[in-house]
Amino acid sequence: MPDMKTLRLLPLALAATTLFAGCAVGPDYERPAMTVPENFKEDGDWKPAAPQDAQAPGDWWRAYGDDALSTLMPRLALDNQNVKQAEAAYRQASAALDAARAGFFPSLSGNAGSSRGRSATAGASGSAATAATVIRETDKAGLSTSWEVDVWGRLRRAAEAGDASAAASAADLQAALLSAQATLAQSWFQRQTNARQRQLLENTVAAYRRSLEITRNRFEVGTVGRADVLQAETQLKSAEAQLAETRLSGAQIEHALAVLLGQPSANLQLPEAAPRLPALPAIPALLPAALLERRPDIAAAERRVEAANAQIGVAQAAFFPTLSFAGSGGYQNGSFTGLIAAPNRFWSFGPSLALTLFDAGARSAQKAQATAGWEKTVAAYRQTVLTAFQEVEDNLAALRWLGEEEAHQQAATAAAKEAQRIVENQYDAGVVPYLNVLTAQTAAYTAERTLLDVQNRRLQASVALQKALGGGWSR
Repeated sequence: MPDMKTLRLLPLALAATTLFAGCAVGPDYERPAMTVPENFKEDGDWKPAAPQDAQAPGDWWRAYGDDALSTLMPRLALDNQNVKQAEAAYRQASAALDAARAGFFPSLSGNAGSSRGRSATAGASGSAATAATVIRETDKAGLSTSWEVDVWGRLRRAAEAGDASAAASAADLQAALLSAQATLAQSWFQRQTNARQRQLLENTVAAYRRSLEITRNRFEVGTVGRADVLQAETQLKSAEAQLAETRLSGAQIEHALAVLLGQPSANLQLPEAAPRLPALPAIPALLPAALLERRPDIAAAERRVEAANAQIGVAQAAFFPTLSFAGSGGYQNGSFTGLIAAPNRFWSFGPSLALTLFDAGARSAQKAQATAGWEKTVAAYRQTVLTAFQEVEDNLAALRWLGEEEAHQQAATAAAKEAQRIVENQYDAGVVPYLNVLTAQTAAYTAERTLLDVQNRRLQASVALQKALGGGWSR
């Protein structure tokens, strides 16, 4: 059993732990200073609001009222491979945190072994001439323990870094999921737009075929020239080429949707596209910049600053001595037979101090490396915040001006269709040449195709705004 002197070391160890429990070298974490407005530049007459704590977003895509999209969204968390990578990275970071926290506790190991060796033993006279060779066998079984007293906070700073890294990985997981959701919504709306463009082109091709047939009939009776027939054929073939290109784009969009949902495109059955594009959800009259606090990429960037800050403390603790306690005990005998017996018992216990006296500047370099790493993460955090504001402002501006553009384009489309009707009637009456018809039909198709493009761009900007705000604007 340990003697009284050894037992007196135990309260000494506990006292040292208590004394230095609050001592951790290195800077305590503070959020990097960042000057941000309370509201957005492109918010028109919206009023600023007091910032509130970040809240988890809900099913923001339901604001578009697309039931098919709502059925696809839950599959992302299960099948999207980017989300799976982020989830595995989070579990990896969580395991690293558990490993860092294990350093607070003593380690215990068991050992058992057998050895055989030769040694020289002096004779009765003590002279080398009378030395005899002795073969010794030693069997041993025991336990050993060690515990580092976290005097300077090295273990605590390492745990802080692990905790912040795990939190950053959790935010990365949410960012990956949000990005996949936004991409799925944008791709789905692009598919719906493509379906409407394809329907428009199919109707246009059918109309051009009728025009070509009428023109050929008139050519046969001699009322129009060969040039009119060639112009009608050119117009038809150009529209058919555009229809083939639109069908190609539709197939590629479906392939992209299959990748998002983690399936080969041959195995994916997508619901039919809605007959019309969904209406844009109304942006509330109150949109404070504090909504950006919910963005997972901002949260991840800030947690990495905290982790890097803790690593400075880990590097700085290397300049101080390490206090640890080690102990061992067990049984040792010439054979395993009768090993577990009181006379064969051994033990040892005691503290130790270790300090690196010379390392050619290695510790200073490690601390400089940690400091530079912290400065790097601070810059990355600030850049992430600035980029977030830019994304919100860009999409607010896009929704504002694309709304005005859509209104003008709707008027232009209506005028082009009316002009087409008038010119076709004039051509039937023999008042204008076929070139006028061709020009009017092309202008009407182009105006309607442009209107679809503008509506799709508004949808894409709306989804991008939902993503830029961390998943919608509901509080």
